[in-house]
Amino acid sequence: MESPGLGARCPVQEQRARWERKRACTARELLETERRYQEQLGLVATYFLGILKAKGTLRPPERQALFGSWELIYGASQELLPYLEGGYWGQGLEGFCRHLELYTQFAANTERSQTTLKEQLKKNKRFRRFVQLQEGRPEFGGLQLQDLLSLPLERLQQYENLVVALAENTGPNSPDHKQLTRAARLVSETAQRVHSIGQKQKNDQHLRRVQALLSGRQAKGLTSGRWFLRQGWLLVVPPRGEPRPRMFFLFSDMLLMAKPRPPLHLLQSGTFSCRALYPMAQCQLQRVFGHSGGPCGGLLSLSFPYEKLLLMSTDQEELSRWYHSLTLAINSQKN
Repeated sequence: MESPGLGARCPVQEQRARWERKRACTARELLETERRYQEQLGLVATYFLGILKAKGTLRPPERQALFGSWELIYGASQELLPYLEGGYWGQGLEGFCRHLELYTQFAANTERSQTTLKEQLKKNKRFRRFVQLQEGRPEFGGLQLQDLLSLPLERLQQYENLVVALAENTGPNSPDHKQLTRAARLVSETAQRVHSIGQKQKNDQHLRRVQALLSGRQAKGLTSGRWFLRQGWLLVVPPRGEPRPRMFFLFSDMLLMAKPRPPLHLLQSGTFSCRALYPMAQCQLQRVFGHSGGPCGGLLSLSFPYEKLLLMSTDQEELSRWYHSLTLAINSQKN
């Protein structure tokens, strides 16, 4: 008679088998994508950087501004790949972490790189022709230089996903468990720093764009120490009379109300004059109506020490988005 326990599966062994399958799958994906990534880095280094250096189409400062730490990042991949191919995951990734600062530097240079590319494509005819010729090579699969320049930051996100998964599916008794766990932590921290850099760059672009749209003494100095949240048209409901459309710009610390310049204005058509600034730290927000999600829109009440605003929208969803953003701004000033 067969023993009741004979042939029964052991939960611990099943879990270990699942870890091993996931680890093997993740390791294979990391290796295959690293080979492709290194190939792409090499193509850019050869057909763009190398030829630009040889021909002198761009001066060294412009070339450095455009490509940043590209060659060093390429070297880091060349150093990593043999370890992955040999199955030395922990050792290879631990060594690779010494180069993570290159990705932070590359991210910090992104805005400068994009500006340089636009400027050179516009004013440097030789460079424009060169880029068009190189982008037409079959090796690049139709990708433009602007797309290629984003590869390192896209790869960093892949590194985070794959290295974290590799560490999570490596048993604590494995000889490279500590190395992989540390590598996963360092890669994740770098990815977070790079994300923060990207967010700040986007915010700075928004602030400069808004500053260019505004005129008036109150609108000066809007580009420091604040985060742009949203903008859009809302109706200001006065105590008497008809509602008036105004453009609102919401920042982390203030709400700016602006009035459009006349369309026939010779110098400032399409811009706005700043009419009022409202500090979010002193704002009390209430949704007067518009809770039901119906088609009639709604009304928001914003109370400040010396003034009260009633803002209306005929779009229920738009009003809800404004309510959420205003609440976020108010709460950020309390923390």
